Amino acid sequence: MKRLTCYAVLISLLATAFFAEGQAQTKEAKQYDYPIEPVSFVDVKFTDKFWAPRLKINQQVTIPIALQQCYSTGRVDNFKKAGGLMKGYFNTEYTFDDTDIYKIIEGMAYSIQTNPSGELEKQMDSLIYFIGKAQESDGYLYTARTAAEPGKLHPWTGENRWEKDPDLSHELYNSGHLYEAAVAHYLATGKRTLLEIAIKNADLLVKDFLLGGLKYEPGHQIVEMGLAKMYRVTGKKKYLDLAKYFLDLKGKGVRGEYAQSHKPVIEQDEAVGHAVRAVYMYSGMADVAALTGNKAYLNAIDKIWNNVVDKKYYVTGGIGARGHGEAFGDNYELPNMSAYCETCAAIGNVYWNHRQFLMHGDSKYYDVIERTLYNGVLSGVGLSGDRFFYPNPLASEGQHTRAEWFGCACCPSNVCRFIPSIPGYTYAHKDNEIYVNLFVESETTIDLPKNKVHLSQKSNYPWEGNTTISVTPEKTAAFDVLVRIPGWALERPVPSDLYTYVKPERKEVEIQINGKPIEYTVRANGYATLNRQWKKGDRIDIVFPMDVKRTIAHDQVKDDKGKVALERGPIVYCLEWADNDGKVSNAVLTDDVLVKSSYQPDKLNGIVSLAMEGKSTARDGQNNIVEKDKKLTAIPYYAWANRGAGEMEVWIPRTVEYTKPLPAMTNSSRAKVTSSKGVNASLAKVNDGYWPKSSSDRDVSFYALWPAKGTQEWIDYEFEKPVQISQASVYWWDDRPWGGSRIPDSWRIEYLDLNGNWAEVKNTTAYTLEQDKTNTVTFETVSAQKVRLKFQMGKDFSAGIYEFEVK
Repeated sequence: MKRLTCYAVLISLLATAFFAEGQAQTKEAKQYDYPIEPVSFVDVKFTDKFWAPRLKINQQVTIPIALQQCYSTGRVDNFKKAGGLMKGYFNTEYTFDDTDIYKIIEGMAYSIQTNPSGELEKQMDSLIYFIGKAQESDGYLYTARTAAEPGKLHPWTGENRWEKDPDLSHELYNSGHLYEAAVAHYLATGKRTLLEIAIKNADLLVKDFLLGGLKYEPGHQIVEMGLAKMYRVTGKKKYLDLAKYFLDLKGKGVRGEYAQSHKPVIEQDEAVGHAVRAVYMYSGMADVAALTGNKAYLNAIDKIWNNVVDKKYYVTGGIGARGHGEAFGDNYELPNMSAYCETCAAIGNVYWNHRQFLMHGDSKYYDVIERTLYNGVLSGVGLSGDRFFYPNPLASEGQHTRAEWFGCACCPSNVCRFIPSIPGYTYAHKDNEIYVNLFVESETTIDLPKNKVHLSQKSNYPWEGNTTISVTPEKTAAFDVLVRIPGWALERPVPSDLYTYVKPERKEVEIQINGKPIEYTVRANGYATLNRQWKKGDRIDIVFPMDVKRTIAHDQVKDDKGKVALERGPIVYCLEWADNDGKVSNAVLTDDVLVKSSYQPDKLNGIVSLAMEGKSTARDGQNNIVEKDKKLTAIPYYAWANRGAGEMEVWIPRTVEYTKPLPAMTNSSRAKVTSSKGVNASLAKVNDGYWPKSSSDRDVSFYALWPAKGTQEWIDYEFEKPVQISQASVYWWDDRPWGGSRIPDSWRIEYLDLNGNWAEVKNTTAYTLEQDKTNTVTFETVSAQKVRLKFQMGKDFSAGIYEFEVK
């Protein structure tokens, strides 16, 4: 395989957008850049039992199934049709479907750097041929327009190029991912085929926007990051100028906060809107700031970073609280069951925090990166590599399951490109300093100004706290080895007061050099600086305390009040149904209970699990809460939903006051449930006994009839024997103003009479249709073995039911 030795140092930043000084750079690029340089992921070899197998699965399972899906769903055909290689028109759902191909190519390029594969390289060649054919003569590349049926443009696409990009066309978003893939492919293979396509497209953008004066801002950011990479590889400053031009258009966009266009970027100080767009924009701002010396950009993203880690960051490393708009919520708005925490957002948050580290050199950014990597990112892909989460909630009643693919497939394709880049986050260097940021059994060689240093880590992290780093300089010399001391080892789970430990008890991280304990100081930037005359054979031994920690949230996070999350090292834990007799939502873990950890080699591909004596709670016939002793088992959060659907909780009540007791059994909860829409997993929620706080309560599961609209539907209860009933209550789901479900136009209760006919009850009170309330009707007593709730959905609207009860 041909490699570009002149760019060897640059390759590590294909996924992080940082490139070290190289032959293609201009004088200005040499003048301004990130002060810290990461070690190329191609120069870091993982040999551990945690990450190395995941890199292998990504290449052998995830990338092939993602590519297969792109063929079977018509994404590849869109390029063929646009290029005249086959008949037909654009036939997939979204205007950004092109980007899945680009991201998979990018992932292939990263993957063959660490695990060479001639087959993957051939597949890239084929895809690039189709892409080249689809490109228009002036460089425009967007199959949703080029392959559109005449007179039938996608509704998100404007009549003229670019005009709807601030809204939903995603033309510039497609270009951004094209650039990232092109740079990755070029540096991995030395071939210019995709790079030339990208250059042609980027030159068109320069002509239309930078020179032509078009002021359509990118609606979905990433083109800024891509242009910064193109600048590094080509040395053409016009690409960097265009990236800044796009960022400076923000503040007047049609999408407002959703697309971070409510204010000019330098005036923003809070993370708002679509979380993925946001972190991609902050990453682009960091790139432009680093390459131009723009302090205003840096000041803005530093303020926004503080807002996120102070008030909008999940304990699992996820970001984005709201499903509506896939967005950040208000300060301290961090719900659990309805948490969105998109996989792409977690990946984007790693990109952004890595740039923050490269600029500032503070380990607090790596505290965020590590927490996000081991929890919020990894939960997005199943252990088998072929099942995915789009949102990553922190609680479930069984409604969340991993999918083989999605119509909007941004998350699986993002996993493809991100996982093989992880070795590049392990080490970094600046002047005569070497940074050890992640603790993974690995090997690398680092070029210092006057020396070459080989590092070798031996570790079973994150399960064990012992790490040995062998330091082998080419020649004996003095330099600094900066060992990151994770925040969790300093009794600081995150770099803010958003989360703290219960009864923090700091145990010193032990460091030895050549078998002798040393005294060290943790700098304000979170690193232990080890300075000496290093020689061949020197060894650093580090012992991190791997005690189980109880984590609590800030008082203003109302959804976590009275609850605790369990952590051990960088791993966040959860209770899952499969280990806890099917139920975890009614569990209690008091502060005085000892939590024991043990390694389980045959469980979930090998994990450390936690065992403890807890309580379960249930209501009796008099509505009193009854407690029972129950053994509880916790597993790493990333490993949940690999054994089927069921309950899961990250945040566990510390007292009965905050628990969710199992409801008392009633005739309704014992009934067999059927529906006019058939039986599915959510149908069981209508009689599970859990009532919501409002008609839009997303922390209680409900039965959804979506996408059915405007029809008459029914739900039946069948009892073991006839029962006397005179009252029915129903609580409706309603997701106004943005959603498509409303309280129905009407409802009534029927029963199956002795003649086998459905008869309507004779109500003695009116059927109410109120939002945020239990709607109850009384009627003359009937004896029935089957009861029906019949309802008429509103025109153009669907409906949903939290709970239906008769008595």
